[in-house]
Amino acid sequence: MSQPEFDITIGKDGTVTVKVTGVSGEECIKLSDMLKEIIGREESRSLTGEFYGPGAAVRIETQVRSRTT
Repeated sequence: MSQPEFDITIGKDGTVTVKVTGVSGEECIKLSDMLKEIIGREESRSLTGEFYGPGAAVRIETQVRSRTT
């Protein structure tokens, strides 16, 4: 995988948007969280297709209810 890159945009209203590229999965989350600590409160997060690339660690939680008859 290539070196991580950060595309940081600061809007006129002070909104900061960060896009992390060049890494996937858990590494992407770690870098995003590091930037969140520096920038401040996170309002939203979306994952790109790159997140799910090779080597990505994705955790899925599912709740299963048993049916009683």
